Amino acid sequence: MCLFEMGFEEKAIKLQVKEEKACETKRICLHAFTDLTYVAPIVFLYLLKECYVHGNLKATKRFRALQLLVHQVLCNSPQPGPATFVAYCLYILPIFGSYCEGFSHLIVSAFHRFLKTAATTGDSLEAKIIAVRLFLDIVEGSIDHDERIAVKILEVFDIKLTDIEKVASQSKAKNDRRFHSVKAFFEQYIFGFIESESYMTAVNLLEHFSIRQSGESFLVKMIEKKQFRAAEKWATFMGKPMLSMLIREYVGRNKLKGAYLIVKKNNLQQEFPDVHHKYKESALKKLAEKACWDVAEAKANGDRQLVEYLVYLAMEAGYLEKVDELCNRYCLEGFPKAQEHEANFLQHCFLNLNELGVEDIIWVDELNGLGKATCHIEGSKVVGLDCEWKPNYVKGSKPNKVSIMQIASDKKVFILDLIKLYNDVPDVLDNCLTHILRSPRILKLGYNFQCDVKQLAQSYGDLECFKCFNMLLDIQNMFKDPRGGLSGLAEKILGASLNKTRRNSNWEQRPLCQNQLEYAALDAAVLIQIFYRVCDHSHTADALDEHNKIEWKSYIVSHMDNLRKSRKESRLRKEPELEVKDNEA
Repeated sequence: MCLFEMGFEEKAIKLQVKEEKACETKRICLHAFTDLTYVAPIVFLYLLKECYVHGNLKATKRFRALQLLVHQVLCNSPQPGPATFVAYCLYILPIFGSYCEGFSHLIVSAFHRFLKTAATTGDSLEAKIIAVRLFLDIVEGSIDHDERIAVKILEVFDIKLTDIEKVASQSKAKNDRRFHSVKAFFEQYIFGFIESESYMTAVNLLEHFSIRQSGESFLVKMIEKKQFRAAEKWATFMGKPMLSMLIREYVGRNKLKGAYLIVKKNNLQQEFPDVHHKYKESALKKLAEKACWDVAEAKANGDRQLVEYLVYLAMEAGYLEKVDELCNRYCLEGFPKAQEHEANFLQHCFLNLNELGVEDIIWVDELNGLGKATCHIEGSKVVGLDCEWKPNYVKGSKPNKVSIMQIASDKKVFILDLIKLYNDVPDVLDNCLTHILRSPRILKLGYNFQCDVKQLAQSYGDLECFKCFNMLLDIQNMFKDPRGGLSGLAEKILGASLNKTRRNSNWEQRPLCQNQLEYAALDAAVLIQIFYRVCDHSHTADALDEHNKIEWKSYIVSHMDNLRKSRKESRLRKEPELEVKDNEA
């Protein structure tokens, strides 16, 4: 069935061989796959290769089909036995070049599956001797196999140090240095993997041969290189003291989820009672940053300490409605630990409006305010732009409308209530923003503003002001590999990051709280300061991607997709008129 699925006839494989414009057909008999009594491993491997090369399935499906095929072959009594047959195949495979590694994994995995169903192979002792010799040849480099195959050979044939010592004692090469001390020889072999930072291979070998060392420096080295899977496997093998050290290292590096899972898996709750709570708080904070408040509340599961922490996060996000809701639901009064959380939080250094020179935040939600804001902004040479909207995490639902638009000058930040202005004075709003956004005299700064442009167009599609932008400079595009978003860039250029805990607030609540206003103003104002610092000749080269001064003018763009479309449509409308004139002529 496998051959049929792979696109072959049941009895033969047809190979087309082109020789001087002629086509010769050759047939390879496949009865060997059903009877291995008189078929050598080399013939079997050749047929396997032909099946793979000429199969018409995708690579993964071909691998699985052949894996099943090899498993079936091992059930058909290959001589002198399935285990020995596999060992000989692995010995021969390096001559197949680029197919060696893939076919080795294929055969080993099929043999491993076969061993799960077969009580015994009947030839395990002979096969183990061949496998030991194969492994030693791989170690010494006389057989070219990948290191992962060497480890798999140890595992699937269950080779121990005693088996290697037994084969060594029977060897005629008594003076071979590998036989003076098998354990010392393999310790040196494993040390080579550690030196080359192949930590998982080293750990697999140490565990397989039950070689134990002090391990503390080894564990720390794996963690520093971010080889966490290898570190956890090593610590589990070494036992409770090493596991405890790993948990402490994880907590110290703020890998709370990893620490929590290790504690839970190894029943170390009594030794580390605080890890669970720290992990839960960390999880709540991540959910709060995504505005998944209901999910976060469910995760708190009524734990008063966790609920209080969630209240604090809601306060920081400016989500006062959620604060009142949680306080009423859980009868919270006074928040005895809120001050403690706040003190810990404020230890971090964040930018504030005073440091950026902002003197005033002006809320704009009516006609007169919009007019004054427009006059002030039109007199500015550089402004920062940003938008906020209430997040929506319901899959398949439409995103919420953009709620506010922040426009910052050197000293002032205007926050436009787009929802109210659009409902009350849509024509005036359209006219004012058109003057600002299309002005060739005002440089408009944004960060990943393409996302904001798309959201504005979806929210207010009937307004012309959001269909064309002139003199727009996206700060993000000035850096090759910006990390950490606007906050990370602010830290890199200005020396301090932005407090992003209010990012996903409820921006549709009115009035916005002071925390929300400050957060929104900062996101626009910081763009101007980053721009000024980037244009400063005295700025350090390291922060500016090896440039003393970024040529920012080359990054200015205009967004006129809809304008181009309308011009194209107008041209199409005029074409019939031109045709009439030609006919008249």
